[in-house]
Amino acid sequence: MKKVVEISHAIAEVVSKVGPKVIAAYPITPQTHIVERLSELVANGELDAEYLNVESEHSAMSATMGAQACGVRAYTATASQGLALMHEVLSVVAGERLPVVIHVANRTLSAPLTIWNDWSDSFPERDNGWLQFYAENGQDVVDTTIMAYRIAENHNVLLPVMINIDGFILSHVYEPIDMPDTKDVKDFVGEYNPIVKLDVNDVHTIGEYATPDNFQEFKEEQWNAMMAAKDVIKSVTAEFKEKFGRDHGDGLVETYNLDGAKHAIITMGSIVGTFKHFIDQEVDDVGIIKIRSFRPFPREELIELTKGLESVGVFEKVISLGLGGPLAHEVRSVVKTPVMSFVGGLSGRDVTLNDVSHIFDKIREKKSGFEWIGSKLK
Repeated sequence: MKKVVEISHAIAEVVSKVGPKVIAAYPITPQTHIVERLSELVANGELDAEYLNVESEHSAMSATMGAQACGVRAYTATASQGLALMHEVLSVVAGERLPVVIHVANRTLSAPLTIWNDWSDSFPERDNGWLQFYAENGQDVVDTTIMAYRIAENHNVLLPVMINIDGFILSHVYEPIDMPDTKDVKDFVGEYNPIVKLDVNDVHTIGEYATPDNFQEFKEEQWNAMMAAKDVIKSVTAEFKEKFGRDHGDGLVETYNLDGAKHAIITMGSIVGTFKHFIDQEVDDVGIIKIRSFRPFPREELIELTKGLESVGVFEKVISLGLGGPLAHEVRSVVKTPVMSFVGGLSGRDVTLNDVSHIFDKIREKKSGFEWIGSKLK
């Protein structure tokens, strides 16, 4: 059923349809509307779950981890410093192979203090063993949430998933969203069937002590699971399209206006919509490669999609100080064409159509380099 709804509330609604049994909540802008709405659903009897008001984001992730280890789906959401406070626990969740799904309403890390959007909170967690998806709009995040549970809980994967939405730009915006029926969601996701859980009648150790003799093999198994996730993502995305009728490419990447294009812009998240709007103004030589899955990184897909292109640009809302654009750095490690790196939109700064025009002109120069977009420094 299609309805106009705030995206944060749409996230809460689709999560409730999946049916977590434990929700650990701690408020932080711009994520709070998600867990607030979930609290209403629990209080109204529409969602049968334990709702835990914890004392910090560290505790929220710890409680989520504990509940998931006991054999039930658990949920939380966060942003910015909250995600940073969870850092200690995030690697534990991944290392214990607990398929937790969370939403991050991306917000700039301090300092200076700001509540607006960029990716400086989620990018530092890219090597922590979590799958990371970036959503373009409300429908994208709803659909990705449904698929994320199937992907995370697949026994060849068993890794947690972080779904990133641009704070305020998406989290507080109302959009028309086709919200699937609860039965259809439950049928698609299925019941949670953990391989191992904490059970006094069937004793197992989770997160045990590892020595140098065996620690590396744990990491190799996580690596293998992350690589296996690529095929699982493709399979689940194809099945989702067949059941719900919405196309998300192969689940790792999507393209727009790429057929016959000489150049491409590679990016993620809501900024994709801005580039699409500009391209629709009769731009035919530049296409878009939208990365949906940042982890696992779509290495082979990017190699194939950039074959024959004269040049590529990468736009990202994050900076690796001393390096440049971290997404561009990863793209350069796999593609053969010249790559121009653009960083802008930090802390929610507008990326205008004039900025996009400039970016496209620079890509057409077929050079490699780095440039700040919208800088006020002389």
